[in-house]
Amino acid sequence: MHRFSDLVSNVVSSTLHDINRRHLKISEELQTKANTSLIIGLKTLKMQKAILVTGMFSMFEAELQKELSCENGFKECKKFLLEIGNNKLVSQLQISLDAINVLKHGKGRSYNRLVEKSKDLPFVIKLPNQDFFFEGDVSEIKTLIEVDDDFINYCLSIISDVDSAILNKK
Repeated sequence: MHRFSDLVSNVVSSTLHDINRRHLKISEELQTKANTSLIIGLKTLKMQKAILVTGMFSMFEAELQKELSCENGFKECKKFLLEIGNNKLVSQLQISLDAINVLKHGKGRSYNRLVEKSKDLPFVIKLPNQDFFFEGDVSEIKTLIEVDDDFINYCLSIISDVDSAILNKK
C-alpha cells in the first residue's frame, strides 16, 4: 500500500500544474478581453486551491485515525510527536491546522492565534481591518489565508514530515 503522503504529493503536484496552466491561459486572455467570465475563472482557480488544501488535511486526519488507532487523529498525532520529542513539528502542525480551521470557519480562536504570530508565519494571513491581500488583484477570493502554491506546499511538507515521523517510530 502506498503512503498517504506520497499519494497526496502526486495529487498536489498534478493539480497545481493544471491550475497554474489554466491560470496562465486565462491571464493571457484577459490581456485582450475584459470578460467577467475570465475573472470568475481566476477566482474559481483560487477557490480550487483552498478546497485542495482543506481536503488534504481532512483526509490526513482520517489517515491518522487509522495509523494511530484513535478517534481524534490530530490530537493523538500531536501527543505522539511530543512523546518522541519533536516539538518543532507539533508547532508547525498546529500552525497548519489553525490555518485550515481559518479557511473552513473564518475568524475565531485559530485566527486569533495566527494573528498573534503573523510576523513569523510562513504564509500570509489577512490581518484585522485588512480588506485585501493585494489591492487590485481581481482574482482574490474572500479568505483570511492567502492560499497560494507556497502555502499549499508548506502544508504538504508538514503532512509529509508527520507521516515520516509516524512511519519511522512504528
